[in-house]
Amino acid sequence: MKKPNILFFFTDDQRFDTIRALGNPDIHTPTLDALVARGTVFENGYIMGGTAPAVCMPSRAMLHSGRSLFRLERMGQAIPASHTTLGEALRGAGYATFGTGKWHNGPASYARSFSAGAEIMFGGMGDHWNVPACDYDPSGQYANMVPVCINPTTTNKLRRHRCDHVHLGKHSSELFCDAAIEFLRNHRRATPFFAYVSFMAPHDPRTMPERFLEMYDPETIPLPENYMPEHPFKIGWWGRDELLEENPRPAAAIRRHIAEYYAMITHLDHEIGRVLQALEATGRAENTILVFAGDNGLAVGRHGLMGKQSNYDHSLHVPLLFAGPGIPVGERREAFAYLFDIFPTLCELAELPIPDSVEGRSLVPALRDSSERIRTSLYGAYTDIHRSVRDGHYKLIEYVVEGERHTQLFDLVEDPNETRNLADHDAHAATLARLRAELVRLREFYGDVRETECAFWDGYRVARMAGA
Repeated sequence: MKKPNILFFFTDDQRFDTIRALGNPDIHTPTLDALVARGTVFENGYIMGGTAPAVCMPSRAMLHSGRSLFRLERMGQAIPASHTTLGEALRGAGYATFGTGKWHNGPASYARSFSAGAEIMFGGMGDHWNVPACDYDPSGQYANMVPVCINPTTTNKLRRHRCDHVHLGKHSSELFCDAAIEFLRNHRRATPFFAYVSFMAPHDPRTMPERFLEMYDPETIPLPENYMPEHPFKIGWWGRDELLEENPRPAAAIRRHIAEYYAMITHLDHEIGRVLQALEATGRAENTILVFAGDNGLAVGRHGLMGKQSNYDHSLHVPLLFAGPGIPVGERREAFAYLFDIFPTLCELAELPIPDSVEGRSLVPALRDSSERIRTSLYGAYTDIHRSVRDGHYKLIEYVVEGERHTQLFDLVEDPNETRNLADHDAHAATLARLRAELVRLREFYGDVRETECAFWDGYRVARMAGA
């Protein structure tokens, strides 16, 4: 039987609720809406969190290794040879593997994963209109490093960036999609392909062609229900993401940020449409599995926050959908899914063995049976200051910040926006105790015992409760 092709779109900082077909009437995403209609959406797609403020780095390491957060090497700066990557597994099974766009996990793991590539951006973020990119290097060295002035308006400090060219004035989403289109048009061999298109959008700086921004009026965009001028207590990390807007957060400024965020996604949606049109033109679309996912969410004013460095749903909840051969059409699944489940899922769909280093769970049982839940709860973490657990009804978040503990308990059925803390309500004492026990169980299950992460648990035992 002919193996299916795989075309994987992966976005940067895109929250779950930023697709019109998934219930957001304020955003325009016609391409993604069509994908939703022709495939299956996992409505509970999540990341486990991050061990670094650049949450996308461990998130992408989890995706490509199929491993959970605390079983990565360090914070995901690299993926060791002992951890088989998704591209590596497919390449070993005879796939032509192509990668373009952002790669945040080191050149060695990229070289193992892909037999071809173009417009490769090693790193976390950059100017969308002048992307420091690399051509595919068959040697896998990607050795050329150039000096870059990080922010010439405030400092003359330099850093070195892996790069061999820049396409001046070409937006990153267009650059990467052009590279993907070129690959699809030129791939004429009988071998199946895996094409990984990894965007820098909608990560800030949120800039895009003007016509997309003009689709959104900041004065009429509604604020989210969980908009707050500022977070009710110190959340711990307060770095570059949180400094993108003054604090307290002015409502008008947050509307502007939302307009720019949506415009970035609409532009990205348009570019994905071009790639799908090119795929159709090749005649290979019917035998191609499409995957769309985001690496983490983003607050953009929710709970008084701007970034993704928290365990709120707006940070952990991401879009995840599959379409193509063997995928139910126009369906939704409630199963709890992590991004690191994508790796074994694609292996099973392609009828390939799952590498021993992979610990994610295949979502194929849930694709086949809508009642399948995969797992009963989800564990979340952010560095050594936040931990969370959620089941199908409630969510617990525990904080240890500057020697002080905070606890939040949310009823996700009645309060999906996480606005009413029930932790101090006597009626929910049993639920609080149950979720705390589950938090400890999952701590052991997922190996949250490394030295840096243990700092949370050490602090949790000795920190004073807020207000005590």
